[in-house]
Amino acid sequence: MIDLVIVGAGPAGLCAAIAAAENGLKVCILDEFIQPGGRLLGQLHQEPNGYWWNGIEEAHKLHKKAVQLGVDIHLGVSVYDLQKAEKGWFVYSSDKIFESMCLLLATGASETPIPVPGWTLPGVMSIGAAQVMSNVHRVKPGEKCVVIGVNVLSLAITRELQLCGVEIEGILLPHPNLVSGESADPERVMQSLLRLSHLAPSPFIRFGGKWVTPKLAVQFFPKKGFKMWGIPIQVRSRVLSILGEKQVEAVRIANVTPSGDSIPGTEKEISVDFVCIAGGLTPLSELAAIAGCPFQFFAELGGYIPLHNEYMQTDVQGLYVAGNITGIESAKVAMAQGKVAGLTISKDLKALKDITKIEDAVKNVVVTRRNAMIQFHPGIEKARTELYNEFSRSRGKMISI
Repeated sequence: MIDLVIVGAGPAGLCAAIAAAENGLKVCILDEFIQPGGRLLGQLHQEPNGYWWNGIEEAHKLHKKAVQLGVDIHLGVSVYDLQKAEKGWFVYSSDKIFESMCLLLATGASETPIPVPGWTLPGVMSIGAAQVMSNVHRVKPGEKCVVIGVNVLSLAITRELQLCGVEIEGILLPHPNLVSGESADPERVMQSLLRLSHLAPSPFIRFGGKWVTPKLAVQFFPKKGFKMWGIPIQVRSRVLSILGEKQVEAVRIANVTPSGDSIPGTEKEISVDFVCIAGGLTPLSELAAIAGCPFQFFAELGGYIPLHNEYMQTDVQGLYVAGNITGIESAKVAMAQGKVAGLTISKDLKALKDITKIEDAVKNVVVTRRNAMIQFHPGIEKARTELYNEFSRSRGKMISI
């Protein structure tokens, strides 16, 4: 029997596998994608100290180390069911049934689509799909685009599209509907943007972002938007529809008031050959639900989260979680969480050589979170504390297999 099956070969899954294998566990990773690395594969950005974070290189390092430690990695394999066994788990995949003592779900996150009239035209894609095309497959999605949805994800990936030669016409608000919610509200969007002002190339924006209120910033926001890395960010304009006969040819936009109402007579068309929709990320947690894990909703973490503690243990025996399934954060936090999970599982299987490593790894998660360049949502640390307290209330003690 395998000691540990990990679903997901992303940053959390690979780091967990390495930590567990270093303690002598027999580890197997399953991932439906054809390359290991998960979201690392799409990441390329420059950090404040000038260092370029190349996700593909980071993924290659982790993959190489895992293979050297004897981790068995199955790619292009989908997991569609889980079943609790008398001792461990049965993991049903498109390849075969795996039997394991412990199971770690590091399944990551999925994008939230925002419906827009015309979004079924060829040339409309999620912002994550555009990132994978450009950064992983080295395929330029098009020549000129508009991004619908102003948020952390769209800002980061649009910058990457720009680096690969795409002309960006702008990042605009979506049309208000049941799905778009607060992402169509100029003031709420401005509130999230101000949290990112420290990343702005302009010293004026970095300084001003600390003192301006979202309401005031929206009222005096330029109608043509402001530019970050030369990319127009337009909080006072929205995309009404995507236009084209057989594929994307243009978008129809309109200016909006500070309260988010479209201003009649301001409609115009912008010529583009593709459109990216950026609706944010949601934890990909279906397998945790199948396994019987209880959930709790935390908006700060991106949605419904499997109940777990800081050691990545759930209250289902032998089941652990790490990475974006536990809340939307940076890849570096996912890597730190993965190490915690790998060490915790090693301890629970009585294989951990140095038990002090767990507490050090838990502390490193906190430090990594506080030093993260980007926070996807405000209040993540507080939400984590509430989540762990809720876990303690529901269980009263740490889980051990």
